[in-house]
Amino acid sequence: MHRIPIRVYVKKAIEPDAICLYFHGGGFVVGGLHSHDDVCAELCEATGFRIISVDYRLAPEHPHPASFEDCLAVFHHIAAASHLPIVLSGDSAGGNLAASVTHHTRCGERAPVGQVLIYPGLGGRMDEGSYLAHGQAPMLTTGDVQYYAQIRSGGRDWSNDPRFAPLSDPDFSNLPATIVISAECDPLSDDGRHYCDRIVAAGGKALWRNEQGLVHGYLRARHSVERAGASFRRICEAVQALGLNGWPVF
Repeated sequence: MHRIPIRVYVKKAIEPDAICLYFHGGGFVVGGLHSHDDVCAELCEATGFRIISVDYRLAPEHPHPASFEDCLAVFHHIAAASHLPIVLSGDSAGGNLAASVTHHTRCGERAPVGQVLIYPGLGGRMDEGSYLAHGQAPMLTTGDVQYYAQIRSGGRDWSNDPRFAPLSDPDFSNLPATIVISAECDPLSDDGRHYCDRIVAAGGKALWRNEQGLVHGYLRARHSVERAGASFRRICEAVQALGLNGWPVF
């Protein structure tokens, strides 16, 4: 057994209506509590929810399924400790982990009430669509995606494991309300579109928004680029709406 560090954000004098469990990005290789501290603090301020950031284990020292197991363990711990509804969220690699945990827990007694995935990599095919059209995009290339996947895999083929690639799951039923916000100029863009299409086809509720003109990792520019700032406000609205059993109006 090992301890999994978390960081909890609360808004003073506000009794939270829900919890948002947040998984940071970084290609499963970098990132942690400090890298996304400001994002989580601002998400807390905007929603009034209790935000819990998870410092999951990173590759290559800890290959798959270590990161998934840590995120799942924290979800179960929080779900057992609180009666509040839980929304799962994360950016990039964190979006992958949020979706993976959602798929794994959707039929449990304390399933997530929703998920908000921010430019997630979900294991889509790299020989078509946005992986080709934006294969050399700024901030993240298709080659980068392949590199991070190889490091995370530990040299094994996990492509058919939904814990590694949620799009490989043959069953998309019973998933909670889902919002996926992708960046247009990003090889991962189509992952969000295909993921939402699969949920809707299975009878679920999902919305994909592709942010025009933005690149992977644009949360870093939310205070300097208006489009990025507007998108972050939509992300906050989505988390808050799903946590309150509603639906955002973009």
